[in-house]
Amino acid sequence: MLRLKPGEQRTKGPKLQPYQIILRPIVTEKSLHLAERRRHYTFEVNQYATKPEIKSAVEELFHVRVLRVRVMNRLGKPKRFRGIEGRTSGYKKAIVVLHPEDHIELF
Repeated sequence: MLRLKPGEQRTKGPKLQPYQIILRPIVTEKSLHLAERRRHYTFEVNQYATKPEIKSAVEELFHVRVLRVRVMNRLGKPKRFRGIEGRTSGYKKAIVVLHPEDHIELF
């Protein structure tokens, strides 16, 4: 695993702006339940985004304090249409935990 020294640039992917890191909120029953009760907000993020970049992007875009970021890569699901097999696109998902006094209005 590649560890970066303080002040060192990462080499994979382009430099991203905050609006390029957070692509969209993921709105499901489970994600809304977590947002209402535990202040865990779920977003689809750029595949090259790192945890510190996601944290700073959420803080800058929504003006909140982020305590923790969890990231997972979701693989695409196999699908079939008229006998032709295919696959949905995979994406990177981030669950962001906010400070108890902060919240994000999704709607």
